[in-house]
Amino acid sequence: MTAFNPDCRLCPRLSTFLDEVKIENPGYFCRPVPPFGAAQPRLLIVGLAPGLNGANRTGRPFTGDYAGVLLYSTLQQFGFSTSGEPLDASGWANPELNLIDARITNAVKCLPPANKPETSEVVTCNGYLASELAGLPQGSVVLALGNVAHAAVLRAFKLKPKDYVFGHGVRHVLPNGRVLYDSYHCSRYNTQTRRLTEDMFHDVFRHIRNELED
Repeated sequence: MTAFNPDCRLCPRLSTFLDEVKIENPGYFCRPVPPFGAAQPRLLIVGLAPGLNGANRTGRPFTGDYAGVLLYSTLQQFGFSTSGEPLDASGWANPELNLIDARITNAVKCLPPANKPETSEVVTCNGYLASELAGLPQGSVVLALGNVAHAAVLRAFKLKPKDYVFGHGVRHVLPNGRVLYDSYHCSRYNTQTRRLTEDMFHDVFRHIRNELED
């Protein structure tokens, strides 16, 4: 387990790509994107990786691209956020938005080319995720957005994927007492193709809210 390092350059391909993007976009964050939210959350949401014009630009997970629109509006609806608007009037991270009992992170902290991290990069970054998961309080819930995030959580817990198969809306009770929920990623592609609808996404959060309240 390794505490998050904002200066991490362990993945040469990602570090080089970030340097190139920074030259083209001097105002972009272009660094490993730190987790965002409560220090001791009962809900940890794990995404894939920062988007080029989203978190890689703003420095906040799921902020600035389409996926964050559905995520943050849902978080507000279910009482996990003070606002459903991830951006302020200038198009940057909304300073008035705070998460309540929730935290958002990514399986890979740096922007990957074509939004596709290599397996070795997921593995290299897994120590940071393992550290975040180890710090969760008892009774907490983890939500994996997509199969890569699901697999990264299992890797961090040293569990076998064959024993916990990914599926939208599936609830997994893990040996360490944690509960893992799966959802399709709230990407533009998934929502536009109707693989993931707003109702489907809300239904996952409804189960999570009920779980935490129980």
